[in-house]
Amino acid sequence: MILACDHLDKMFGDKMILKDASFHIEDKQKYALIGINGAGKTTLLRMIIGEEPLDGGNVTKNREATIGYLPQQLGYHSDKTIYDELYGVRDDIISQEKRIHELEELIAGSGNTTGDSLGKASNKASGESLLETYHRLQTDFELNDGYAYPSKVMGVINGLGLGDGARDKIINELSGGQKTRVALGKLLLKSPDLLILDEPTNHLDIASIRWLEDYLYSYPGAVLIVSHDRYFLDRFTDQVWELERGTLRNFKGNYTAYIRQKDVLKTTLKRAYEKQTAEVKHQKAVIEKLRSFNREKSIRRAESREKLLSKMELMDDPDDVTASMHLKLEPAVISGKDVLSLKSLKKCFGDNCLFSDTDLEVRRGEKIAIIGDNGTGKTTLLNMIRGNEPFDNGTITLGTGVEIGYYDQEHGILHEDKTVFDELQDDYPYLDDLIIRNTLAAFLFTGDDVFKNISMLSGGERGRVSLAKLMLSEANLLLLDEPTNHLDVVSREVLENAINEYSGTVICVSHDRYFIDKTATRIWELKNARFYDYSGGYSYYLEKCELTSAPNDISASGSAAANSTHGMAKPAQKSRNNASEAAKSNAGDKLSNKESWLADKQRQTEQRRLERECAAAEARVEELENALAEIDTKLSSPDICTDIEALTHLTAEREKTDTALNEAMSEWESLSEALEEFA
Repeated sequence: MILACDHLDKMFGDKMILKDASFHIEDKQKYALIGINGAGKTTLLRMIIGEEPLDGGNVTKNREATIGYLPQQLGYHSDKTIYDELYGVRDDIISQEKRIHELEELIAGSGNTTGDSLGKASNKASGESLLETYHRLQTDFELNDGYAYPSKVMGVINGLGLGDGARDKIINELSGGQKTRVALGKLLLKSPDLLILDEPTNHLDIASIRWLEDYLYSYPGAVLIVSHDRYFLDRFTDQVWELERGTLRNFKGNYTAYIRQKDVLKTTLKRAYEKQTAEVKHQKAVIEKLRSFNREKSIRRAESREKLLSKMELMDDPDDVTASMHLKLEPAVISGKDVLSLKSLKKCFGDNCLFSDTDLEVRRGEKIAIIGDNGTGKTTLLNMIRGNEPFDNGTITLGTGVEIGYYDQEHGILHEDKTVFDELQDDYPYLDDLIIRNTLAAFLFTGDDVFKNISMLSGGERGRVSLAKLMLSEANLLLLDEPTNHLDVVSREVLENAINEYSGTVICVSHDRYFIDKTATRIWELKNARFYDYSGGYSYYLEKCELTSAPNDISASGSAAANSTHGMAKPAQKSRNNASEAAKSNAGDKLSNKESWLADKQRQTEQRRLERECAAAEARVEELENALAEIDTKLSSPDICTDIEALTHLTAEREKTDTALNEAMSEWESLSEALEEFA
């Protein structure tokens, strides 16, 4: 075991980030941590590595285990080249290599010495001869993969897509995304026992993501990763941890297995919630009825019920746990059938020719995904189509009635000094304030959130503002540049559904393969300065790549209680009838004293019997209520919620207990009503 976390708690103000979370990380296991933006995933990672204080619980680490952490945002500066920075990660290899070179110089300096005398030249510290020391160090170096290390460094550089000639690039001259890739490469080469990665795919293209998948799949240590890339998580994870409203649940298997288990869990929790809601409603009705009797004993019973009800831990409605944005894309005007035509298109930056002789046609309703390595010109093409980037040759022709809406991955269309509200109002001044507020509410901006400056927003929040503007544009041709970046899984699914229902045309640059597979009807791959056109989705593209040998992208006691309670219903009815008859017989004015005495005696006997039965029924109800409360407590426990089998068993047990309780309550109510007739 690498580390264990017990009963972790974390609050930010009055917001519960983590409540009573316990888990451990085992050697060689691959874990995915998922949740909506703002759930606290990064906070949990920082708690694990000791960068964020705990409000409760403890983290116990194996002292011998090494941990490497890649944050989403990092300030990274170095005057070294990429190769030197990565090569310098392994101090042990560098030290061994230096010692070997020193010995080689010593041996070379003894060139006029005979082999026999050289063999006798000793290393005083170890008693070895120089040759013996040299051969031993060579063996150790080889066992440590020292000779293969330069190739491994270049493999990481190329695998992470840092570009041709990357080894000699100075790190301080790189973009933020490239620096993040270098930092990731350093961690991979260090090979710690536990690798913790926070959104490592954000700056990677599809080829690099696939390379990283393969690398992590065969990684010898444990991995804990935060990611919204569903294809990526499917590839190598053994367990999925979901952080939702402070509760951490563990699901065994990859992301697809998590989805299946999550559906079962949600159905089970929904059933338990509905049962509990019905039970609370029933208990309140019984309490109201008891109070209506207006007797001291009945009032005490009502108060007892209220006390039990107040102790019940109420479940949340699973349907209300996660708020999601509401996005509906609909064009105001239907374009002509021919939406876009590219003829003999060419674009170069100096000697770097991105593409040339490009001929492509787009028809109304098509959903096109553009894929390719970083830096090949995908975003440039979008900017050319929207008229923001000149081209060197060819033509770009928009069809009749085409109106363009644009989503910028860097959110450059947003204004840092504006509020969220003003960002929409200034672009759409003809919309009244209520419409703008309702639109922002649909994208989860409510209350004072609408008056936050754009500069204060997270990446995910900026993405939602950009999507809100896109929706209001009512354009019929959407150009989307990495629209899923910074969006959580829930928001990605909302966007997928909106695009699938959209009647206009979409051209989208994305490295999110799951998103592409869900939305694209056509793929343009930009590779080797050419566009390759595939008339199908991402799965079809993968099949074609393989066919053409192209590089792959690619409980019994409850039952007894029910029977027992059911058996009590008949005596209760009989008792009520007897009591009624007794009351009638006592009403006659002509009864003899003896008859009156016998009637009173019978009445007292009947009353005592009813009191005994009522007390027994009440005790039975209390017993079942306690049992139900205990089950509800277990159902609300995070440990139970993460165990699907135990949760299913508990839900079934709750249904049996609830049925028995309802029957016991009916019996107790009947007996109580019969007893009231003796009042």
